[in-house]
Amino acid sequence: MTAGRHLDWDGCRNVRDLGGLPAAGGRLTRWGAVVRSDSPAGLSPGGWAALRAHGIGTIVDLRNDEERGGPAGAALDGLDVVHVPLDDVGDTGFWRWVWDEGLDGTPLYYRPFLERKPERCAAAVGAVAGARPGGVLVHCTIGRDRAGLVTMLLLALAGVAPADIADDYELSNPRLAPLRGRAGAHRVGAGPAEALTSRGTTARAVIQATLAAVDVEGRLRAGGLGGRQLLAVRERLLEPPTP
Repeated sequence: MTAGRHLDWDGCRNVRDLGGLPAAGGRLTRWGAVVRSDSPAGLSPGGWAALRAHGIGTIVDLRNDEERGGPAGAALDGLDVVHVPLDDVGDTGFWRWVWDEGLDGTPLYYRPFLERKPERCAAAVGAVAGARPGGVLVHCTIGRDRAGLVTMLLLALAGVAPADIADDYELSNPRLAPLRGRAGAHRVGAGPAEALTSRGTTARAVIQATLAAVDVEGRLRAGGLGGRQLLAVRERLLEPPTP
């Protein structure tokens, strides 16, 4: 199931469908509803054709302003692009603390980020909720950290088990080596692994602990996500219940 979720889009290295995961009430997450990836800026014409063939109608871009660029014009014809800069780079105090503590590039920063910036997280989830019918692509630069955080929130709202959410996060790691040269991809490399090892933990354990400690729906509501948006996210992500 996990291997089958990886997608072959020429020019993207870390792209997969969030469908087929066991979720709340015995349901499964819907194939083609949400895809997570690294930046699509390098997609070839064939890659853009594959994106469209997969049913993507909306792209949610989590990158900061200075990271953006790339496709324009014909490449984006017929696609909605929603820019939701997740990092809040103006909050230099928070990011200085993240860097000083060695949390950058690991899910160790997810809980403090969600607790401090629920409105940023709510905006990203709300962009998925408000997308037009069709598939939604959620991406950052390398498709692991910001895309991983938003994916964690989406899957948690759908009732996917923390262990399965952690499994999804770890699927990115083998695909990161070709992305080291990308601008803004300083989080790729040995540093994040060493930060986790030095604390005697793993990304998998951190994600599960975060989900055990944080009321995801409560934090997103605190950030401004409304009940209708929560319902829309779940309806988008989940297969219809079995009659």
